[in-house]
Amino acid sequence: MPPSGAAAPAAAGALGPLGPLTALAIRRLRLGDQVAAAKRGTGAPVDDPERERQELAKVRRQAAGLGLDPASTARFFEDQIAASKVVQRGLLARWEADPATAPSERPSLDAIRTELDAVTRDILRELVATERVRQPSAGCAAELTEADVSGSIGDGLDALHREALRTALRSVCR
Repeated sequence: MPPSGAAAPAAAGALGPLGPLTALAIRRLRLGDQVAAAKRGTGAPVDDPERERQELAKVRRQAAGLGLDPASTARFFEDQIAASKVVQRGLLARWEADPATAPSERPSLDAIRTELDAVTRDILRELVATERVRQPSAGCAAELTEADVSGSIGDGLDALHREALRTALRSVCR
């Protein structure tokens, strides 16, 4: 599913109390497709430790302002970054192996980062809204499985994006 440069679609089918959070994680993964397209053929590395440090510091500050635990919120976003890298590396390898599947347009990283900032704000709000549901328990694990499976199916995720979604959601039930 090559990126078109258009806004990433919202997940259509993530169900349950963790559905909206899962849908946002899927939306963020779709932006990872665009990041890969922007980096393809430029030599730009997938890893950007300085930007990651800056983003995580910003998330910690925002989390504290919202009454969220900064450390667990940063862990959640570390998982989002790791998931995006799964997508980027997977797509870049796919496109290298089969250039005909690569996108023809190179989106602007600045525009994508603006979208990522908006998704981050939405995720932070959803982390506040789901704080009680996300406590470590069998109930949270069941709700997360429902959201993961329904979101994966409803949004038509391929194997690469399902793997990335598992990475993105691994610390939800903190």
